[in-house]
This record gives sequence, structure tokens and C-alpha cells, in this order.
Amino acid sequence: MVNEAYAMAPPSGAGGPESLFMSFLPIIAMFAIFYFLLIRPQSKKQKDHKAMMENLKEGDNVLTTGGIYGTIAKIKDDVITLQIAENVKIKISRGYVAALKGKE
Repeated sequence: MVNEAYAMAPPSGAGGPESLFMSFLPIIAMFAIFYFLLIRPQSKKQKDHKAMMENLKEGDNVLTTGGIYGTIAKIKDDVITLQIAENVKIKISRGYVAALKGKE
């Protein structure tokens, strides 16, 4: 039984740098897949959202993360006053703006 186990083991001289590289190749390929399918698109989306947040101005139609549509009536530091209906205004934090919407 012991002889059969030794017979199944690779020769002691087999291996080397190319064998080591081939053993890490699947891990490198998985990292590349995660980078191009998950990390890169998410960082691009964050960059676009940050640019949108910096360019908000009065009169823009926005959608909040809570699902409220409104028009920016006033911006002061980190607080945005949204007009959601006639004579109805609410204050929200700038971070809760999810997207810009076109003019209605």
C-alpha cells in the first residue's frame, strides 16, 4: 500500500518556477475577473455620483434615496431644501440625493 502512494506522487524533480506560476494562475484570473466585473464599474459609478453631487444647483429636478421627486429650491452647505409640491418644502441632507432627473 505504501508503494502505491509513492507511485502516485509526482517526481521530486518536477516543479520549478513555471509550475509555481501555473498554480497561481487561477487566483490571478479570478482577481482580474472581479476587477473588471465588480470593482472597476463600482468605482466609476461612485466617481460619476460624486461629480453629480458637486454640480447640484437650484432649479434641478432630483430623486432622493427615499423615492421623493422634487426641485431644489435652496442649497446651503450640506442641507438641500426641496420643493415637492406647491408651498410644500422639505429639507434633506445632500447625501440623500440619488439622481438628477430631466426638466418636467
